[in-house]
Amino acid sequence: MRAAVEISMYPLTGDYRPPIQAFIDRLNTHPELTVRTNTLATQIWGPLDQIMAILTEEMTRSAAAGGAPQLVFVMKVLPGLDPPESIMAILTEEMTRSAAATGAPQLVFVMKVLPGLDPPESAPGTGASRANAPR
Repeated sequence: MRAAVEISMYPLTGDYRPPIQAFIDRLNTHPELTVRTNTLATQIWGPLDQIMAILTEEMTRSAAAGGAPQLVFVMKVLPGLDPPESIMAILTEEMTRSAAATGAPQLVFVMKVLPGLDPPESAPGTGASRANAPR
């Protein structure tokens, strides 16, 4: 099963950047994972079992490093989630196929992307609900 994991590392020391950078650098050595880092966290995509095995290995290495400070890791695990570019590639392919199938001279697609947002119990103005929503 594919998954996405968001992880933040908090070394309890004044000199916090080197341990964080070393951890991120090691994550980037695993070609089977897609790793993206921003100022708040690091997102990792790949097979769930591989992500968790690699994170276990790398968190252990960080904690065991000589002179390592106490570390706090905060994670969010989202099973079944592909990297954003995978989803966009699928949507682009489907929009292209739809446009070709209709024979229309021009179609306009409007899309709002809300990653990780579950549908509401009832969508306003549609009468749709989770109970009868297609799965």
